Formats: sequence, C-alpha cells, structure tokens
Amino acid sequence: MEKVVFDTHAVVRLLEYKGFTTQQAEALVNVLVHMTNSNMEVIYSDMVTKVQQEIMLQRVMSQIASVKKDMIILEKSEFSILLAENEKLKIHLKQLKIQLVDLMNKVQADNLLDMRLDKSRVKELKAEHEKKLLETKSEVMEMIAEHDCHLTQTNMKINTEVAGLKTMLESHKLDTIKYLAGSVFTGMTLVLGFYRLWM
Repeated sequence: MEKVVFDTHAVVRLLEYKGFTTQQAEALVNVLVHMTNSNMEVIYSDMVTKVQQEIMLQRVMSQIASVKKDMIILEKSEFSILLAENEKLKIHLKQLKIQLVDLMNKVQADNLLDMRLDKSRVKELKAEHEKKLLETKSEVMEMIAEHDCHLTQTNMKINTEVAGLKTMLESHKLDTIKYLAGSVFTGMTLVLGFYRLWM
C-alpha cells in the first residue's frame, strides 16, 4: 500500500511560524497525515491494480487460445458449425471486452468521485477547524480583555485606597502636631503659672 509522503517538519515549522505551538503544529500534522493515508487506503482499496488487470487479460487470452485449439480440432469435421460458433464467440468476446471497459470506466469514475468527495470533506473539516480556531481565539482575546479590565479596575481601586490612606495619614499627622503643640503650650502655661505663684 502506497503512502502519501510530504515534509511534515516543514509543515510543522510553517504552522509554528503562523502562531501555533510546537505541540499543536505536530498534532495537526499528525491528523493531516492520518487523514491523507486513510483516504488513500480507501482509494487504493477500490482501484483495479495493474496486476489484476493483467490477470483478467491472461484469462481472456487463455479463453482465446482455448477457442483457437477448438477451432483447429473441429476444422476438419464441422467447419461450417465451427464458423458459426466462432462468430458467436467473437461477439461474446466483444461483449466481454465492452463489459470490461465499462467496468474499468465505472471503477475509475467511482474512484474519482470518492476522491472528490474526500477532498470536499477534508476542505469542510479544514474550514470547520479554522472556524473553531477563530472562535477560540476570539474567546481568548475577550477573556484577556476582561482580565485586563478587571486588573485596571483593581489597580484604580488600590490607587484610590492608597491615596485615601495617604490623605488620612496626613490629616492624622496634622492633628497630632496640633495636639502636641497644644500640649506644649498648655504645659508651658502651667509651668509659667507655677513659676509666678512661687515667685
């Protein structure tokens, strides 16, 4: 059984260049090789090989040889009957030949039809795969955009919280300075008051 051979490594590199990972590219190439070989097995199983055609030709030739021998044997005794039989055999042989040609044409037409059907199936599968790939890519892009949006919102919330905390810290710092200054002035006032009382 013949196999379709092509440079799978080159196809993998091309797919990697187009954005596939190495594993995805190798898996896709394996699927393509498997599908191509399966299709070729189906095609080859329906085809008539040259050996089979030669066998059929040998059978026909052996029948012709047998007829010739019979003609030689019967030539002396029943020549007129043999001529009639010979004509019948010629007609039958022509019919067999026509049937054989028709059968071969039918097999070839069926094989061509199967090849075209398989080719259209492969194209449909490829189109469906590309459609799914685009849908998956768009879903991933939407998820990335949504993730970026959530991340931006989270960063904005964090920045807002940090700004609020900074403002609160500054406010507490000013209040602490006010209370400290008030406490110092109060302490100085008390010290001066005690100082006057003692003096």
